[in-house]
Amino acid sequence: MGYAFTYPLFSYIGGSKVACYIHYPTITKEMLTRVARRVITHNNSQRVANNPILTSFKLFYYKVFALLYSHVGKYSDIIMVNSSWTEEHVIQLWNCQLKTYKLYPPCDTEDLKKITHSKTDGPVKIISVAQFRPEKDHPLQLRAMYQLRQIISEELWDNLKLIFIGSTRNEEDEVCVKDMQDLCKHLSLENNVEFKVNLPYEDMKKEFSEGLIGLHAMWNEHFGIGIVECMAAGLIMIAHKSGGPKMDIVIEDPETCRNGFLACDEVEYAQTIKLILHLSQDTKTRISQNAVSSVDRFSMEEFKNGFLTFTQPLFKVMKKSS
Repeated sequence: MGYAFTYPLFSYIGGSKVACYIHYPTITKEMLTRVARRVITHNNSQRVANNPILTSFKLFYYKVFALLYSHVGKYSDIIMVNSSWTEEHVIQLWNCQLKTYKLYPPCDTEDLKKITHSKTDGPVKIISVAQFRPEKDHPLQLRAMYQLRQIISEELWDNLKLIFIGSTRNEEDEVCVKDMQDLCKHLSLENNVEFKVNLPYEDMKKEFSEGLIGLHAMWNEHFGIGIVECMAAGLIMIAHKSGGPKMDIVIEDPETCRNGFLACDEVEYAQTIKLILHLSQDTKTRISQNAVSSVDRFSMEEFKNGFLTFTQPLFKVMKKSS
């Protein structure tokens, strides 16, 4: 959102010490690379990607912005980042390794860890939790379901349901939901997919208690609180093989410590869902238990302790100056 550009104002003009907590860098080298390669994404429209002149202008703007962003970041005295992925990019842009600290965001997992999974006569549920925004790549999950239908038995398919749970912020997000519903019909998945928009928290917990698999598809998710929530609830998670989920959350090796799975395209997602469906109950239980126990490092208490530790030098300086 560009808040980094206020750092010089407080540091140089106001004479204040500056601490920041970065969830997502405003710009990254990967954004520059995707524009240069003319890849169509949620923040690089088809109109720009298909036009070499517009691409050149956008690339020039991004490079200037990255240069300014790199400069203003150096005015921060303490930099806290929410994941290894964010840490890597911030250090790359701001060249400030000695004052950058990784601090996972606070996830209220204690309540979700209390959820018990009861056997029901209903369908096997795959739960996807994310805001309905283009970058969350819900269409990838629908395409994965389409692929899955080709590789599992009809009996198993008929007993499978993907539940999308998420909130909408505005009319643009509502259009996103409508587009997904249209894609769902186009792929003939309407009998196996449900959309639960702005679902109350208690109802979401009920869905968790009836779920087996958690699904998340955003490329380079900076952290993934929704992933942590699914794992805290005991779901067997499949997340995108990139960003925070790959670097910080999902453990695939060694097999005995596995707490989830990673995939990068619809074929891999489909194959992984099939694999989980055919796992023995003991293996499913072990992965689920590993997932629940692994989220303690993302707790509110861990965040509080880390925040106080990392910001303590600031208060020591303030005390000396007073």
